[in-house]
Amino acid sequence: MNLHRLDLVSLALFSRVARCGSISRGAAQAHLAVGAASRRITELEDTVGAPLFERHSRGVTLTPAGQALQRHAQRILADVDHLAADLSDHASGVVGRVRLAAITSAVTQFLPDDLARFGAAHAGIRLELEESNSREAVLAVVDGRADLAIFADRTDPLGLQTRRYRDDRLALVVPAGHPLQQQAGDGALEFAAAMEFDFVSLPRDTSLAQRLAAETSALGRRLRVRIHVRSFDAMCRMVAAGLGIAVLPEAAVQPHLASMGLTRLPLTDAWALRSLLLGARDLAAQPRPARLLMEHLLQPAPQP
Repeated sequence: MNLHRLDLVSLALFSRVARCGSISRGAAQAHLAVGAASRRITELEDTVGAPLFERHSRGVTLTPAGQALQRHAQRILADVDHLAADLSDHASGVVGRVRLAAITSAVTQFLPDDLARFGAAHAGIRLELEESNSREAVLAVVDGRADLAIFADRTDPLGLQTRRYRDDRLALVVPAGHPLQQQAGDGALEFAAAMEFDFVSLPRDTSLAQRLAAETSALGRRLRVRIHVRSFDAMCRMVAAGLGIAVLPEAAVQPHLASMGLTRLPLTDAWALRSLLLGARDLAAQPRPARLLMEHLLQPAPQP
């Protein structure tokens, strides 16, 4: 096996074919003729000394050797992209880059101010933020697509080292005049009191939706989710329209209360207090730009 013969064009083609499940579709994405793409795949298999795909009438699937190569190819191609971006940044005067993957709760409540202060203090460091759910944020760091991740507790860190970034508290959000508002009065409610009502929720793979499902199951009940949407703003709009109630971070819903005629009801349940975690492969071995951002984010939140 002569790995020195591996070339980036063939690796990129292989990755596209693996993702599409078809040599012809992968070739089209790579702007190659199907015959040329097939030859490159065959040459790649000769180089690694093992079949990479199982061919069948519906397309191709990865062999065990192909799965191993795909894992490495994704990292190699990502590193090449990062190298090109870093060199471009240096040419334009940027001295570093940090890629951050973070959940919506952090993006909505804390990161705008935190990243603005960091950017003002470190103008030469380019920040790239991608909003995602907790598991995707963790996987982005594991796969080398991000340097740091911010995700909710109860998420499997998959080996990442973590520190607490911020805490947030969850609350029920209901339309003004809702029966739960009358039940709570000026106080708070247990989550169990809301079980008879329809809910608006984030997608099932988000940490917030999974937390609600787990706590509902612990009560021996089933959450009556009527609508799934992808943002806090959309959740609030659905609640305002009378299509259900929701559980949201208190600070995230605050800007919408008056404008949408919503009421926030604090939850007394212990699980309603969450920790948002900052994770990295190795907290002590980050490049200087990532280390500076990490230290900045781990400082206590400034008082209003």
